[in-house]
Amino acid sequence: MLQENSCYRRLMPSPFRPPIGLTLHRISRQASRAFDEALGEVGGSLPVWLTLLTMKTHKSANQRELAAAIGIQGATLTHHLNGMETDGLLTRRRDPVNRRVHLVELTAAGEATFLRLRDAAVAFDKKLRAGFSDDEIAALEQALAKLGANVGERV
Repeated sequence: MLQENSCYRRLMPSPFRPPIGLTLHRISRQASRAFDEALGEVGGSLPVWLTLLTMKTHKSANQRELAAAIGIQGATLTHHLNGMETDGLLTRRRDPVNRRVHLVELTAAGEATFLRLRDAAVAFDKKLRAGFSDDEIAALEQALAKLGANVGERV
């Protein structure tokens, strides 16, 4: 970080402040690693959590809809679903109305895994919010939404 800052320090007017994009990138990576570790401690991963969460919030989901909701390519989702099916977390079957479509459903083990990962995600969110007031959280959410809008993304 010091090398990055020294490079920018020469280019930026005083008083020097690190570019917000670098700070955001560093904190985002740090938070992502910590979240991955929290999920891993209870036997999960981010792809499994996102898939299970999406399946719980979209009652009838086929693979195409799941991929779109998660924001990944179909082939990547297929890879994750293969592993989750092998682990007994879900089943896939052909849609009787359209045989080209695979319907994805959680098993009892998938439901249990969802609950375990949900508890880990809630605990991690609580950890992230520690020391912030409700007003500060609201201001942070607004600031992140503005950053997203500045780069053309909706948060």
